[in-house]
Amino acid sequence: MTATTPDLPANEAQTTSPSYELAALDQSFLLGPSMRGVRFLLEFSKADEALRAWGVRSTIVVFGSARICEAGSPDQSRWYREARRFGRLASEEGGALRPEQGQRDNVIATGGGPGVMEAANRGARDAGAPSIGFNITLPHEQGPNPYTTPDLTFRFHYFAMRKMHLAMRANALVVFPGGFGTLDELFEILTLRQTEKSPPIPVVLVDQAYWSSVINFDVLVAHGMIGPRDLGLFHFAETAEDIWACLLAGGVRPSQRVNG
Repeated sequence: MTATTPDLPANEAQTTSPSYELAALDQSFLLGPSMRGVRFLLEFSKADEALRAWGVRSTIVVFGSARICEAGSPDQSRWYREARRFGRLASEEGGALRPEQGQRDNVIATGGGPGVMEAANRGARDAGAPSIGFNITLPHEQGPNPYTTPDLTFRFHYFAMRKMHLAMRANALVVFPGGFGTLDELFEILTLRQTEKSPPIPVVLVDQAYWSSVINFDVLVAHGMIGPRDLGLFHFAETAEDIWACLLAGGVRPSQRVNG
């Protein structure tokens, strides 16, 4: 006689259990609290891999308000115009158009949104150069501006990782007028410079009248909150040409390497 195999019970309960799903495909698991560190790593690695593929060795970061409009008030239209002009000038003169041994330096990088960010990315595109948009997911969703290079347009969940990518390749920081977000990013970089946690890159604040009315740096010195030498961590400029001159005086050069 031939032995018969008894019918096995159905295993549907096992194969449909969330625990059986491959970890890499399990969204509930990947988006859970225990995987926060993994998500942090993924946000770093995805952008880092794309930037390396494009040979982006260093950047010039441009901050400023997303609320500034090209057709806005006289001040707003001036800020937009100068940000666009600077994006083009820096891209033409800084090395983004002339990769050396596959490496691009001083590529314009912004937060990827509208306003000043759009203007700087637009200027880079006017020059025919690539530029970067480091977008962030917000409660009121804000799409990327249409001037960033598609392959270099990123979206982050974590502000901290976005800030890291903005800072880690930066040869310079250019800050146009802005609000809370711009102030947050400005003081992040100034703190890194003050504490020598980042290389000595030039920081330029555009429109001295605006910044002097918003922040009284001299009062911070008078109260002993910062030292007189800390005022040398940044400079003021008014036009695209002024900004570029400040960056050159601060050590920015085409094909300049940065320390990671």
